[in-house]
Amino acid sequence: VQLAESGGGLVQAGESLRLSCVASRDFPERTYMSWYRQTPGKQREEREWVASITENGEPKYADYVKDRFIIARDDAKNTLYLQMNNLAPEDTAVYFCHEHSVIWGTNFWGQGTQVTVSS
Repeated sequence: VQLAESGGGLVQAGESLRLSCVASRDFPERTYMSWYRQTPGKQREEREWVASITENGEPKYADYVKDRFIIARDDAKNTLYLQMNNLAPEDTAVYFCHEHSVIWGTNFWGQGTQVTVSS
């Protein structure tokens, strides 16, 4: 599968962005879709979990984005979203889409999209 993120960019603090992640095929059954981020200077293994959503639409968020970010999925479009509001400079990172199959134990990553927030 290929996961293609888009929607990143340069914004000022307090502004919003909406990220999208399109999969090259239907989301498998029992799939958790997530967003992670990799902040400047950190390695791949240090990516931070941002949010996840189950196939039933149940969202979970890291404490540092709760009440600011909203994760959603549209299975008909094979697309995952991340609405990011009230962005802060510390949100600057490359944001990655991640697919995890509970049944098969597989994990797939997208290539990432850069989000830069200026103060």
